[in-house]
Amino acid sequence: MTILDERTVPADAAPERLDKTVAKLFGVSRGRAMDWISEGRVRVDGRRAPKGAPAPAGCTLAVERPPPDQPVPEPDLAIRIVHADAHLIVADKPAGMPSHPLKPGETGTAANALVGRFPELVNIGPSPREGGLVHRLDTDTSGLLLAARTDAAHSLLRAQFTARTVEKGYLALVAGELHADGEVELPLAHDPQDPRKMRAAGDAEYAESVNARPALTRFSPRERKGGFTLLEVEIATGVMHQIRAHLAFIGHPLAGDALYGGPSLPGLPRHFLHAARLGFSHPDGTRPRYQSPLPADLLAVLAAL
Repeated sequence: MTILDERTVPADAAPERLDKTVAKLFGVSRGRAMDWISEGRVRVDGRRAPKGAPAPAGCTLAVERPPPDQPVPEPDLAIRIVHADAHLIVADKPAGMPSHPLKPGETGTAANALVGRFPELVNIGPSPREGGLVHRLDTDTSGLLLAARTDAAHSLLRAQFTARTVEKGYLALVAGELHADGEVELPLAHDPQDPRKMRAAGDAEYAESVNARPALTRFSPRERKGGFTLLEVEIATGVMHQIRAHLAFIGHPLAGDALYGGPSLPGLPRHFLHAARLGFSHPDGTRPRYQSPLPADLLAVLAAL
């Protein structure tokens, strides 16, 4: 949603180029002013004008400001706050909700919901769109998300993700029966045939050539039912689609994960993956561990097998 901002050039103002006048009058850099003009966002007395055109004294300048880069606050979005203190927030994200906006003005994300409840989050972290989040979940993955309320907490928590000391546990329903614990340690890179997917790179030379990222996934069978296995999964790393790509690579794709070849199940419109456990070192010196039970949609699918 754009915002229309109108201002009048003072009657005694000396004639200047339009970009200079817009920068002064609206309090932005000259580069930003030139971007607005080239995007057709600026009107002089109702008409477009090039950046080098004069801005006559007494004229009205109107700017259609682009949406702010910070998440639009949406306090009523459905997201469960598991824990909140002066340093951080643990939230339980429903499936179908992106973690944060990918473009200005986008709504309906976890970051929108959190900023609506905790406005200070817009100022936390290097990216204003992330609303203080220190990691992400896929849109259709439900479960625990962690956000920082101070820059100090954000730095501390991000350092733990980088050092692989955060406990990240998931519940995943996969095709086929698994009877033993296992792990997959293969780097992942974007699939050159399908940019939506990640691809395990088993050859070291190939992995280096495509800048594949190291990834380690461990799993343990919890229940076998109807030709499927419910796994407890733990990841030390956090590469995009890591669990989905690794389990598909070993021939056990997630139920409902059409992108990676997973079989469909009645009542399952998404992949069966839930971020169920999160443990980390808190800024206060403790090491809390939070859990989220399987949501109703996944429980129903499991019960129906």
